[in-house]
This record gives sequence, C-alpha cells and structure tokens, in this order.
Amino acid sequence: MTSVDFLFAVFGAGTLAAAALPRLVAGRPLSMPLIFLLLGIGLYLLPTPLPDVDPVTDRVWVEHLTEVCVIVSLMGAGLALNRPMGRRRWRTTWRLLGVTMPLTIAAVAVLAWWLLDWPPAAALLIAAVLAPTDPVLASEVRVGAPTESEHDEDEVRFALTSEAGLNDGLAFPVVMAAIGLVAATGTGMSGGWIGHWLLVDAGYRCVVGVLAGIAVGKLLGWTFFRAGWQAMRLSEHQEGFVALSATFLAYGLTELVHGYGFLAVFVTACHIRAAERAHGYHAVLHDFVEQIERLLTVVLLFLLGAYVAQGALASLTWRGAAVGLLLLLVVRPLTGWAAQLGTVAGPRERVVTAFFGIRGVGSLFYLAYALGEEDFHVPAEELWAVVTFTVLCSVVLHGVTASPVISRLDRLRLLRARRAEREPSDHQLANERP
Repeated sequence: MTSVDFLFAVFGAGTLAAAALPRLVAGRPLSMPLIFLLLGIGLYLLPTPLPDVDPVTDRVWVEHLTEVCVIVSLMGAGLALNRPMGRRRWRTTWRLLGVTMPLTIAAVAVLAWWLLDWPPAAALLIAAVLAPTDPVLASEVRVGAPTESEHDEDEVRFALTSEAGLNDGLAFPVVMAAIGLVAATGTGMSGGWIGHWLLVDAGYRCVVGVLAGIAVGKLLGWTFFRAGWQAMRLSEHQEGFVALSATFLAYGLTELVHGYGFLAVFVTACHIRAAERAHGYHAVLHDFVEQIERLLTVVLLFLLGAYVAQGALASLTWRGAAVGLLLLLVVRPLTGWAAQLGTVAGPRERVVTAFFGIRGVGSLFYLAYALGEEDFHVPAEELWAVVTFTVLCSVVLHGVTASPVISRLDRLRLLRARRAEREPSDHQLANERP
C-alpha cells in the first residue's frame, strides 16, 4: 500500500463523512470541525503511511490552501445575509468592528509583549493574526440559507456572520503594520514606514477592496438577473458553480490592483444578494459555496489535527498558552460585550455574541502570509504553536458549547414569542430579545 493510495481512501471516507456528519451532530454538543480535528490527531498517531504536515517548511501551500478556504467562506457569508447593509441595520456589526476588534488587537499585543517578552512587531503580528472571527467552524452561530425576508435573522447569528465577513479583510492592515514595523527595526527603527502604511495599506488598499467589491458585485448582479442576452442571465440556468466564478473574479481583480481581496469578495457577495434579494438563485449559489467550504474546512481541520499529532505544541510555553486562553475567555468576551451596549441585542444575546469569537482558518492564513514576508525574530515554530493552540482551544470550546447555547437561546425566543402570539412568524422569532 502506497501513501497516495491511502490518501485517496482517507479523502473518500472524509468527504462521505462531511456529507453525513452535519445532520448526525445537529443539536449535540459536538461539531464537524472538532470531529475532523480529532480524526487528524488520531490517524497521525497511528503507524499510517501519511505524509508529514509542517506549515513551517510547507508555508506556501498552507498560505494558499487557507486563502482559498477564507475567500470561499466569505462569499458564502455574504450570500447568506438577508439584511440589507446599512448604518442602523448593521449597528451591532459596526460596533464589533470598530470597538471589539481594535481593543482585542491592543490587548493581545500587550499580553504577547508582557507575557512572552516578544519584540513589538511579533506581538503586533500575533494580535493581528488572532483578531479575525471565523463562524465557519461552528455552523450553529452563523445565519442559514438565504430567504426572501430580510427580518428572518436573529441578532446573534447575523452579528457573528457579518462581523466575520468584514474583519477577515480588516485584519490585513494590522498585519501589514507588523510587517512594516519589523522591516523598520532591521533598518534602524525608522518611522518612515508609517506614512506609507497609512496611505497605502490602511487607506488605498481598503478603499480599493470595497470599491472593487461594489463594482464587481453590481456587474455580476446585473448579469445574473437582468442581462438582455439570455445566455448570460445565469439565474435562469440555476448553476451553482457560478459562485466560485464570482469569488475568484472579485478576489483576483482586486489583488491585481493591490486592493484587499478579502474585503472585495464579501462586498461582492452582498451586492449580488442585493441585486434581486428574493430570487431563489441565491439559495443555489449559497448551497454550492457551502458544500465547497465544508470540504475545504474538513481538509484543513484534518491537517491541523495531523500537525498537532506531529508535535505542533512542542514549542508552546505556559505563557503562550495563557495568551490564547486569555483571548478566548477574557479579552474577546469583555470587548465583545462592551461593544454591544446600546444596541438592539438583549442581555443574553450580547453575552453569546461576545463569547463566540471563534478563531480559525483566517488566523492560519495570516500567519503563513506574514512569515513569508519577514522574519519576526521569534522562532516560527513558537508563533505557530501559539496560533495552533488558540485555534485548537477555540474549536473545542466553541464547538462543544455552540449547539447547546444557541438552542437554549432559540427556545427562549420561541417561548417569549408564544406568550405574545399563538403561532409566531419567523420575523417575530428573530426579533425577540431573550
């Protein structure tokens, strides 16, 4: 038996499991990512003919595999959101982005500098890498398939999905700041990089990402639903793989003009959704993207488990573990709760939204990308150990608690709605504040 043959068998069994497991674990304190993480650990602890997994030496393929997974999940998130984008409608999202994210980055950077004694650039990098949330790793806390009504989404699922859609891209300027800072320290701690960072990395690239997303989204939305040439009115042909075309087109074009492709993909998806909000083609696109996303997530979590089994945490110190645990259990819950004061969310919804700051694939991508740009004067194995430990803890903690917590919240909504009306509608359920 060759390793390639064994890989084929493992991949076949894994994809079959990916199709069945979501329904088998629904409603249980268990998640599909957690199962595949454990499977990766278990298989690699056995004497199986599987290749080594090491993101330090194989950084390039890790970067690009996680990159593809992130942009596919961003397209799925944008297509799933029913609520039109707006200042008041997305108030909780803007608060999470404008308050929780900067405070989280600042707190984690201070923790890494103080506990780990890392140089400022490395501390800022680990803070930026661990900043994005990633609801793809716990499907219970994200919105479901798109529907015709913009009022069907409860505040928790909407807030976490929309936050993840945007902060995956907004973390990029902070990663670039860490790269600029470490480059400056190597040339005499010059502050000349700050102007370039403000104008280009924090300004131009964000603006281009949003504008490119709007342009591509509007063009594709018109093409899908209103094109005069019937062959191009793709909504009539119901082909789901077109979602991948939109994903890679938006990402590729934006990156070619040096904008942030992550922002562009999510904005593109939102504008495709807005082009004909009640059309059934959105469900077709979303379902296809969700299947691809699920396969990619399965592969990545299996490989992460394999990396853990092969000694990923050997370089982890108790101080590094403390940084990850403080982020998940203290920093994110406190900053997430504070950001929601004054929003429409009820007290229990605020606590749940604040707690489920899931870390995952985006963190793996950003670390692989940054380590390909500069040397941060901290062993790469140590950086990977801290990030891997944090993602591992997030998968376990949030994967086990997501279903019971969200189910409890849904039951409270239903109970409150039934007290007011015998058979509440989806709109009434979503707007109950437990």
